[in-house]
Amino acid sequence: MLKTYDKVYKIDIRHFYVFGIEYRQQKKGDDGMNQSNGLLFSDKDLKNMIVSLFFEQLLVMLVGLVDTFVISYAGEAAVSGVSLVNMFNTIFIYLFTALASGGAVIISQYIGNKDQNNSNKSSSQLLMFSTIFSLLVAMVVLVLDQKLLTLLFGSVESDVMAACLTYLRISAYSYPALAIYNAGAALYRSMGKTQATMYISIIANIINAVGNIIGVFVLKAGVAGVAYPSLISRLFSAVVMTYLCFNQKLDTHYVKQDILTWDQAMLSKILRIAIPNGIENGIFQLVKVALSSVVALFGTYQIAANGVAQSIWSLAALVGAAMGPIYITVIGQCMGANDVKAADFYFKKLTKITLTFSVVWNILVFVLTPFFMKFYALSSETKELVIILVFIHNLFNTVAFPFSGPLSNGLRAVGDVKFTMVVSIASTVLGRLVFSIIFAIYFNLGVIGIAFAMCLDWSIRAVIFYGRYRSKRWQTFKLI
Repeated sequence: MLKTYDKVYKIDIRHFYVFGIEYRQQKKGDDGMNQSNGLLFSDKDLKNMIVSLFFEQLLVMLVGLVDTFVISYAGEAAVSGVSLVNMFNTIFIYLFTALASGGAVIISQYIGNKDQNNSNKSSSQLLMFSTIFSLLVAMVVLVLDQKLLTLLFGSVESDVMAACLTYLRISAYSYPALAIYNAGAALYRSMGKTQATMYISIIANIINAVGNIIGVFVLKAGVAGVAYPSLISRLFSAVVMTYLCFNQKLDTHYVKQDILTWDQAMLSKILRIAIPNGIENGIFQLVKVALSSVVALFGTYQIAANGVAQSIWSLAALVGAAMGPIYITVIGQCMGANDVKAADFYFKKLTKITLTFSVVWNILVFVLTPFFMKFYALSSETKELVIILVFIHNLFNTVAFPFSGPLSNGLRAVGDVKFTMVVSIASTVLGRLVFSIIFAIYFNLGVIGIAFAMCLDWSIRAVIFYGRYRSKRWQTFKLI
């Protein structure tokens, strides 16, 4: 994956084609590359990472739709219980993801610095801390399950509460597996080996989908019938991912001794990235919960339209979800190698790829939206509103989100985490939450107002994060 430039620049210009875009690399001073020790991710490397992560995210989303369909046959109480608990579970999923992202930044930088000892140590410490942290979270949830659910959803009917309790207890056992898988996936993605995580995800999601079908339609197990397959699929992912990460043929791998050692200095580096990211994601999730109550103020058709639109938005947002980890891997390795010029080059290149891919994908999703509507038993008024919401979302997802989402991961990869956290929190609270209330309620725009506020949030972040990148302030950060 890593190549030197020493013999590459014998001619003035080389061409690279990624998703149909031509990139011209000129000699030192024009291209931003350090020819003496610059790292080069080939077009093939980038393409493999992008394709693998994109299809992994796409599969997860599609299987999620299958899960929702299957769960609906378990009864309304089961559907309600699963949906409510999943809102709660998302908080911990975000925490585990934030921890893994913090580890990925540090691992990537050590890989870029060609420091195998510390890249092994950082990945091993990530596994150790992820395991301990997730076990503690699981224990707390299992001990306080009834109290937590009563506090959060105390007003729900007794059969829904029973479904919540069953699903939460089984889900809690899967927290460590989820965290352990994320740690291993962070290691592999830091090396640019995204195909492994894609294949594991494919098998795991098939296990989950087939298990749900058996649990609901064959065993008639209700909520437990959809909870246990998730547990089994997550255990499978964790075991396989961990096994692969112990492969000593890898440039970076787990080391047993490092796993069993508490290295405060190394953990501090990881948590320095993970904690701000975790706080940011946690507040974002809380705002989403708050906005769900705002949506509930409007008519039935608006609530339905918003729910359907969100499922299509998730499809449209796959480009951003795929490109984020790639920024961390590529920019992190460049900064670890102390090659700021290469990092700047890849900032530009990845942003161009993200914008182009976003344009194509969002247009495709919008064009297909009327086709999707044929499968929903909704009124014509509701379907029209869905199309309007998708248009608003996809327009800004194309022009603003590449800068507010994936680009911000590049800033995090260099260590600029406090700035991104403060901006993201302020934009989420002021841009999204406050203006959702203003647009939706005071301007009487309903869910369209909430969509506009979401896009305002992205636009604010896009302008500020792009300005931060252009300021070159990110070049001064040092993580390792």
